Amino acid sequence: MGAVEVTGLMQRQRTIEAKLRDGLAPAHLQVINESHMHSVPPGSETHFKVVVVSDRFSGMPRVRRHQAVNGLLAEELAEGLHALSLSTLTPEEWQARGGEVLASPPCHGGSKHKH
Repeated sequence: MGAVEVTGLMQRQRTIEAKLRDGLAPAHLQVINESHMHSVPPGSETHFKVVVVSDRFSGMPRVRRHQAVNGLLAEELAEGLHALSLSTLTPEEWQARGGEVLASPPCHGGSKHKH
């Protein structure tokens, strides 16, 4: 693999991580590229699962938490980021959950969909 190819890999994932760290100061952050589970070309960065644990979510309903994340990632969403699965938790909620991340369901769209 050439140097140009390596530099392009995980660029969007790194950008998402940086924006969420800067904007939410998370106690825990996972940005998982799940594009391979969907009908997209190999190496795509179009579908992500994000687990973000932040004190900034205290007192916020889930929809406001998701709006906060979507606001931080507005540019990515406008430029080809197709799907975000979000778990937005306070540190207390994360601890009560035992630090577990739920598995994503299989993709039912695109060419993988069976009629």
